[in-house]
Order: sequence, then structure tokens, then C-alpha cells
Amino acid sequence: MFGATRTRGSERLAYYVGGTLPGEKKQINIELRDEEAEGIYANFAVLTHSPAEFVMDFIRILPGAKKSRVHARIVMAPPNVKAFLKALEDNVKKYESRHGEIKAVGKQEPGKQIGFQ
Repeated sequence: MFGATRTRGSERLAYYVGGTLPGEKKQINIELRDEEAEGIYANFAVLTHSPAEFVMDFIRILPGAKKSRVHARIVMAPPNVKAFLKALEDNVKKYESRHGEIKAVGKQEPGKQIGFQ
């Protein structure tokens, strides 16, 4: 659950997250600056991990381009990745219940995929 208000070109969001005690909720205020609010489009991702962290590189590959670059890199601790995965799964289910199943594009062959893997 969250609420949002807009202030002087930046968005301020109030998120309610679990506290240290069962059933406890804490509020955290997060600022979303204009630069980040635009978002970054990516159609390819490379994920790697070590025992201590996951690294997610987001890339935009344009048709006909001979090379590209990483547009965003996110580094997260394993417990946070697991929570992110659960949130992503929940949001995909909600999206599909409203808009229908998301279909994978093209034939899916292990090791021969292009795009998010």
C-alpha cells in the first residue's frame, strides 16, 4: 500500500513496509526525481551472481545495431532479490488477470534466447 504526492518537480512516495515485529508497519518516504521518473527502456538483461550479491545489467539493443551498452546496473543482496522476485511474480499475475496472458515471443530454445533470460 502506498500514497503519492507531487512536489516541485519531484514525486514523493510514502511506502508502508514490514517492521521488526509481526504485523508492524513502518512508513518510509522515498523521493522520485525527474531524472529517474522518466525510466530506462531495456529489452535485454544479463544477470550474474556471487555468494554475496546479484548483479542485473539492463541493456537496450536496437535493430541493426552492431553494439549496445548497459543503461542501468542494479546490485542487490540475495534476500532482497528473493523479495523482488515475489513482488514481480505477484505483479505479473495481477497484470495477466486484467490484460490476459503475456505470451513469450518466438520459439523458446534453451541457450538460444534473445532478450530477458
